[in-house]
Amino acid sequence: MTKYIILIAFLCFESYLSAQIKHDVKKSQQIYNVKKSQTKYNVKESQQIYDVKDSVKIFFRQGKINLDPTLSDNQWALNRIADTLRSNYADSACQLRKILVVGAASPEGPPGINRWLSEKRADVLFNHLSQYATLPDSLKSSRFIGPDWMGLLKLAKHDPLLPFREETLSLLSQIAGEAEAGIGTQSNRQGSQPERIRTLRGGIPYQYMYKKYFPSLRASQLFLWYNRVYKPLIPSPMSKWEIVKLSVDTTITSDSIHIGPILIEPGQPRKLHYVALRTNMLYDALLMPNIGCEMYLGKSWSVAANWLYGWWKTDRRHWYWRAYGGDIAVRKWLGKAAEEKPLTGHHIGIYAQIFTYDFAWGGRGYMGGKPGGTIWNKMNLAMGAEYGYSLPIARKLNIDFSLGMGYWGGIYHEYKPRNHYYVWQATKERHWIGPTKLEVSLVWLLGHGNANSNWKRKKEKVKEREVKEKEKEVKEKKKKKEKEVKEKEMRKKEMRKKEDRKKGGADE
Repeated sequence: MTKYIILIAFLCFESYLSAQIKHDVKKSQQIYNVKKSQTKYNVKESQQIYDVKDSVKIFFRQGKINLDPTLSDNQWALNRIADTLRSNYADSACQLRKILVVGAASPEGPPGINRWLSEKRADVLFNHLSQYATLPDSLKSSRFIGPDWMGLLKLAKHDPLLPFREETLSLLSQIAGEAEAGIGTQSNRQGSQPERIRTLRGGIPYQYMYKKYFPSLRASQLFLWYNRVYKPLIPSPMSKWEIVKLSVDTTITSDSIHIGPILIEPGQPRKLHYVALRTNMLYDALLMPNIGCEMYLGKSWSVAANWLYGWWKTDRRHWYWRAYGGDIAVRKWLGKAAEEKPLTGHHIGIYAQIFTYDFAWGGRGYMGGKPGGTIWNKMNLAMGAEYGYSLPIARKLNIDFSLGMGYWGGIYHEYKPRNHYYVWQATKERHWIGPTKLEVSLVWLLGHGNANSNWKRKKEKVKEREVKEKEKEVKEKKKKKEKEVKEKEMRKKEMRKKEDRKKGGADE
């Protein structure tokens, strides 16, 4: 009996074991059949083309078109898009399909100027990024928004703290609609759009938007579209026996594969070298030819060196006009103009000069240092601190005004010219504290990107002021006429009322 019980138990256990194995085999076949079916696709059929889009936005200062990496997060944005361009061009599976450049401006200025700013800002961004990769003009399309009324409207809609919100949004929607429809391009409506928003509620909403929204509207954007071909890896087919063997003998765990961004060391953009040639026009006027050079060192610092040489004489009249020497200066540039464009605006610095001279006007002469030898034997020394301002007058020209205060020391000789000889009279020492340097220099800007971009803008501002003044005069005249007309009408009404009263009294 026990033998039968043991035999029945053994058969039950065997049947249970075989059923469990068959169940595991079926589960493993379902899992791997999916992978096995993928191997049936052709390589060409497995390729997929994705539409990849990338963009970058750069901000500008008010009324400026030069690219300022220090403004907002411009530097980070430029580095990121540059890395993306290099990596995509290095990838054979990535093909550039379309380029769109958009330029915009804040709406506080005249529409014509805003249109010019939007065009230039778009060109500046496109030209800058062209340093890192080839951006064909055939793929490029441009859009110049001018005053970005739609952008202003979007920002205002998302701000619940906007003063007089409902009225402001209503007026902005009306103005943005006119701009989109092209009504704002007409000459009779150009000035009215900014003026309407300025005068709303005493200018309170305008001042709020000017400080909070307008800086983000002074921008340009570049959009890039790519065709990227994705080629998935084709797994090798597995036999049925291998599948079953894996399911029985091996525990399979799925490891997640993280594909992070490829870290590419950012390449250095083409460096801008700011160098200037200069000549002091005051020395030139005094018949002392001179030339100088100034180089921008970075971080608002520069070094300048100058040399002058004028060695004129007339022995018959004992007339001598001689001087030569040089100076070197280290400068620190200050102010908004210097931040926007190196070698422009205010500057302070320290300087040192070495020079010699020989002046005589037919009588007594004065010679700096010892007679004969080189400048090192007859040197006079001057040193001090300077202040100056460099004013742009053309795209590649500045005028630099500088004044230096310091010390001038050295030996000089007094003499009288007699029959081709110098008759020594006295040897003296000079110790002078006061102005030792005066410059009105013409500066020629050299180097890639070393140009003034806003000097035309200043001329346009002068014209704009003149036009505005004329418009004000016309408006004031109209207002006076309107007042006169209203006063006349009021007088007429009063006379009519008086006449009516008189008639009514007579009837009674």
